[in-house]
Amino acid sequence: MAATKKTDQSLVIVESPAKAKTITKYLGPGYEVKASMGHVRDLPKSKLGVDVDHGFAVDYQPISGKEDVISDLRRAAKKSQKVFLATDPDREGEAISWHLKELLDLPDESTYRVTFNEITKKVVSESIAKPRQIDMDLVNAQQARRILDRVVGYEISPLLWKKIRRGLSAGRVQSVAARLVCEREEEIRNFQSEEYWTLDADLARVKPNVGKFTAQFYGRDKKEDLRSEEEVQAVMDAVKDAPFTVTSVKRQDKTRNPAPPFTTSTLQQEASRKLGMAPRRTMSIAQQLYEGVDITGEGTVGLITYMRTDSLRLSDEATAAAKEFILGRYGKEYYPGKARVYKAKAGAQDAHEAIRPSNVSLTPEDVKKDLTAEQFRLYKLIWSRFLACQMASAVYDSVTIECVSAKCRFRANHAALKFSGYTAVYVEGKDEDEDAAQSPLPDLKEGETLDLKALKPQQHFTQPPARYTEASLIKALEEKGIGRPSTYAPTISTIESREYVVKEGKYLRTTPLGEVVTQVMKEKFPDILDYDFTAQMEGRLDEVEQGKQDWKSVLGDFYGDFSAELKAAEETMGERIKVPDEVSEEVCPVCGRHLVFKSGRFGRFLACPGWPECSYTQPIVEVMPGKCPRCGGRLMKRTGRSKKTGKQFTYYGCEFNIIREGNPHEKCDFMTFDVPVEQPCPTCGQTMFKLSGKGARKPFCINPDCPSFLPEDQRGYYKKKESAAGDKKPAAKKTAAKKTAAKKPAAKKTTTKKPAAKKTAKKA
Repeated sequence: MAATKKTDQSLVIVESPAKAKTITKYLGPGYEVKASMGHVRDLPKSKLGVDVDHGFAVDYQPISGKEDVISDLRRAAKKSQKVFLATDPDREGEAISWHLKELLDLPDESTYRVTFNEITKKVVSESIAKPRQIDMDLVNAQQARRILDRVVGYEISPLLWKKIRRGLSAGRVQSVAARLVCEREEEIRNFQSEEYWTLDADLARVKPNVGKFTAQFYGRDKKEDLRSEEEVQAVMDAVKDAPFTVTSVKRQDKTRNPAPPFTTSTLQQEASRKLGMAPRRTMSIAQQLYEGVDITGEGTVGLITYMRTDSLRLSDEATAAAKEFILGRYGKEYYPGKARVYKAKAGAQDAHEAIRPSNVSLTPEDVKKDLTAEQFRLYKLIWSRFLACQMASAVYDSVTIECVSAKCRFRANHAALKFSGYTAVYVEGKDEDEDAAQSPLPDLKEGETLDLKALKPQQHFTQPPARYTEASLIKALEEKGIGRPSTYAPTISTIESREYVVKEGKYLRTTPLGEVVTQVMKEKFPDILDYDFTAQMEGRLDEVEQGKQDWKSVLGDFYGDFSAELKAAEETMGERIKVPDEVSEEVCPVCGRHLVFKSGRFGRFLACPGWPECSYTQPIVEVMPGKCPRCGGRLMKRTGRSKKTGKQFTYYGCEFNIIREGNPHEKCDFMTFDVPVEQPCPTCGQTMFKLSGKGARKPFCINPDCPSFLPEDQRGYYKKKESAAGDKKPAAKKTAAKKTAAKKPAAKKTTTKKPAAKKTAKKA
């Protein structure tokens, strides 16, 4: 067979077609760029694939379904003078490059490794001009992690199948993440609430009797906590007839510094808090922004730097560009005088820059028309955070007033924004809701006498710790040194898909299955579930990457102890554990039992525990605030699917909208696309609704007998524009249909139409 004739062209191999398209634009005709579509070979799915008794020999095999891709790459490599392996700049990317070299049998002398921290013409050209060899320390660190996870998963999972049920899995990082959620749930169950009180005093100047403000009881000689009604009453009795005098007025400027640029962890946390994006979705969209997006007038452009990083480092070029942009758009007072430098936390790999826009001059508004909604929102978040981190601090005018009555001290605080600084661009999100803002305080002087208008005692009870959100769980994993930037998103996705935890709203709650699996892992494999052990293993993998440890020695040290635990677990395996049903608050309308959560091919659902006598099932629904305006039942959030387009939509209906035989309630067909809100109408007390969609929406009353009733044509529903001929399209009926039930008869009764609302009022 004749040898393939080599050409002068060079081959560049990347992971994805989007990345290939972007790089092709920068390299020109002398290069052919092809995508490997991710990994090309891996451990086999059908067996362990690791010989633990003979030096951890690995049986890598081509990934099934990639035959055509591998053949195409092999043909292209044979006719190319040089092959540049340009996979992602991390352990995983380095390993993909090594697998490509081994599988395609690429010669050392014509194979080069290049990495791009950002996909711009400058960086791509510089990287191609200065290639390197594959870093085997990075490859071995990835191999060690892959083998560790494979051994743990493939050798523990069969025990879980025997002990609990088939289809379960264990993992070195996922099991620890599940343990965190389980322990938080246990904290909440065991939490003992304690009573405490606050005492507010409404005060005003005596002459003139203006300048009202509220101060809170602080203590006597030192800060005190009021633990009972008796203690509160004692303070009230002491001050009710005693004068209030201002003892100090402290004014000072307080500065608040901007948050550092994004790392992988903080990006996932902030995207979860501000955008409601799951970590896996965040990383998927970030990958698209990194690999390149078609921008009008620019072609395909990589918009952000590499998004898997724990570094806070920024290049001098990036900070200089930020300075120029800030001075040009906001003015010199918004620049701090010199570039801000952020120090990474201890243990950070610092291999890449922080996540930032590749070109700060490409503002979110400039590229909005070329991005999807998710791409725009995430790019805006990254762009704003980067620009803000190089801006001047915000300055607040802080005032603290302390006044005394009968030796009891009361304090009032207020902070007003004096200079916006970085907050003109970006404000960091919080996991917990912030306290309500205090009203501005009057300009008081020390020694001034105040008039007591009212004392307002309020009883409180301490609250249990909040359940983890995806954002706060990532933060906890990072703080404990568990996992690395590339592992957070898949770890959380795994424990959710295995149903060890479920997501309710934005919070993660453990399931009975998750608790049983975690308890078995604690008993049988304490090292795997130990936080310190897991963090130390991450440290050893980092040392492999740095060339300080041999990867097979790390595996050998781990497997010696692990195999002993595995053997002991097999010998002491007791009877099969029955996972208790997870009982819901929903009642079976047929037989009256409480429904339980079950899992099927299409996910979780509610079913009657009385099967086979009772076979009632229903989808899981979210209970919304307020009551049905027609019958007073609970309002449920439900989903449906359009028969025409196949797209899923959300609507809200009465709990008695779905009625089965034997239910004492009559069917109530109330449903609407408007969202019920917590606040009742202040005039008639009925549930109010607001338009669906993002952003602030003003609630409105749908009760036609209420003076606050808002007619449908004033609620702001979308209406199609007039056609070019000036005739209105028949959109009004279609728009109304979107706001009511899909079926015509039901649409006549919905409260979003005025006639139906009157009919409902008569029934009520």
